[in-house]
Amino acid sequence: MQLPQLGQPLSDENIAFLKAFSKSCRHSIIQMVTNAQSGHPGGSLSSLDFLSLIYTMRVSESNEPVVVSIGHISPAVYSVLAELGVIPKDRVIETFRKPVDLYEGHVNRKIQGIHYGTGPLGVGASVGAAFALGNHLDQNDELSFLVMGDGEQQEGQVWEMMNFANKFELGNLVIFIDYNKVQLTDSLAEIMPIDLHKAYEAANWNVIDVDGHDFAAMWDAIGQAAESNKPTVLIGNTVMGQGVEFMAETGRNHQSSWHGKAPKPEQAEPALEDIAMTDEELEILKSGLAALPKNIKTPEEPEFEVECGIDVGEPTLYDANTFTDCRSAYGNALLDLAKRNKKVLAMTADVAGSVKTNGVKAERPDQHIECGIAEQHMVSLAGGLSLRDFVPFCSTFGAFMTSRAKDQARVNDINECNTKMVATHCGLSVGEDGPTHQAIDDISSFLGFMHTNIYEPADPNQCDRIIRYVANHYGNVYVRMGRSKLPIITKEDGSPFYDANYKFKPGKADILREGSRATIVAAGPMVERALKAAEELGGDIEVIAVSSFHPFDHGTVMDSIRKTGKIVSVHDHHVATGLSMLVNKTIADSGLSPKHTSLGVDHYQLSGTSDELYELAGLGVGHIVKAIESMN
Repeated sequence: MQLPQLGQPLSDENIAFLKAFSKSCRHSIIQMVTNAQSGHPGGSLSSLDFLSLIYTMRVSESNEPVVVSIGHISPAVYSVLAELGVIPKDRVIETFRKPVDLYEGHVNRKIQGIHYGTGPLGVGASVGAAFALGNHLDQNDELSFLVMGDGEQQEGQVWEMMNFANKFELGNLVIFIDYNKVQLTDSLAEIMPIDLHKAYEAANWNVIDVDGHDFAAMWDAIGQAAESNKPTVLIGNTVMGQGVEFMAETGRNHQSSWHGKAPKPEQAEPALEDIAMTDEELEILKSGLAALPKNIKTPEEPEFEVECGIDVGEPTLYDANTFTDCRSAYGNALLDLAKRNKKVLAMTADVAGSVKTNGVKAERPDQHIECGIAEQHMVSLAGGLSLRDFVPFCSTFGAFMTSRAKDQARVNDINECNTKMVATHCGLSVGEDGPTHQAIDDISSFLGFMHTNIYEPADPNQCDRIIRYVANHYGNVYVRMGRSKLPIITKEDGSPFYDANYKFKPGKADILREGSRATIVAAGPMVERALKAAEELGGDIEVIAVSSFHPFDHGTVMDSIRKTGKIVSVHDHHVATGLSMLVNKTIADSGLSPKHTSLGVDHYQLSGTSDELYELAGLGVGHIVKAIESMN
């Protein structure tokens, strides 16, 4: 069997093979979900023909990325990969949706042939666009395939992706929408009718309506897509449950009976007999599989904190007389990194001037990705780009990054990406913008993640070092910083504390002043206030600056507690979470009973300057002094 080139029709031999291949996959799908008594057979069966087509006729040779945004059709994806010999068929059927192997209910990136693990709908749309954009930036003419559901089109993130793909002219992006007209609880017509053709046409896409069970028609449509300079969507008219008659019967009536329900063994057994392979089909399948290339592979699982080979340059040293904001130091460091490394990207959501990526935009426009007011798309896009060997720094205000795009950041965390999320305007430092923009819960929003470190610089010098460090070390990070200008943190001799010799280390707190009377633990803009409070108290106060929240330096804080017996934590964050929560855990773990006060934000503030808001929230120098004195 010869593989066809795009633009050439499928041969009769190709079509006979595809029919046998998909029939065998359908058999595996029913076995999988029946054995697990769990799963989504309906959409797996309706999308299977397209997956069979692209994986066998194209991806087996090209290894082009396929992102399956409707992650619940994992039985279809696993069955195709198993039929191709990429993963073991018997093992998949035996362990699907069981905690003894990787074949979980939604596609898992740790499985060979799967480029990104999905589940929450809409996320994969942006990742598919990211892979296409990555190829475009690398001047690579490969296609990127994206498989989506029709109900998924109701997600706002999908519309963000549609506009983005049009703006960047991602002609190498091919989407297949499984248009079976059924979603979880009912038909599309009942839940939320959308004219998919008109919607994508309005976004200036190349739109092709196609029979999603006609291999020849779909192959012809992919050929047309490859010739277009616009992103292409194939709206595949399909039947939920196709190929298994008792399921297809309800699918043709647009009933959701088999969207997320496994058949009982007594239902599955006769269906499996109906779709059992004939000797002739088995021979066609065996012969065709032997002729296919075996090029499907995905990158090895990454190691966190491993250096990425990025040229970090020389750190910028802001002298003791400098008065500037961390976001400007971030912008300067990012521009230097972008100049040195083509793989470093700056991304933003219509706030380039505020988050200071405008330097990259002006001097390295090809490395600046403007996503528009689409924070969710931006964060998922960054995750996808990071898996194509780019180092994406995506930036917006903290309130938007950690609330609006938390879901997207969480899925990047599960996929163990290399996304650099840098948020500005955090805490009360945002000032006059008021409570909607006060990110006072952002650290706690991300602390539950497993593969995302959280940092906050104390001054512009430390900010510069953190940004250069994270650029060259694999892993997701969230770096928060305020809007206001800060003085340079200095040693007792007046020289910068975070000088040219300072090396940032995750999980390491810094003792700025040693003392035995009491301990002040502070972060971000509160560090300079802690130092002033220590001076007003006459010295002998231990001041610890925390820049790493995950991981957190419990050891340094615990040692100080043992020494002083008194501790005040102060942070521009919700008082019950963030730094105070981590200090409280340290105290609990220490078995000690020090005198302890937590200073932080305990209610939404109104508009005002950052200094005014800090005073109203009890975060001024005087409040720190009073908290220490009250312990005597």
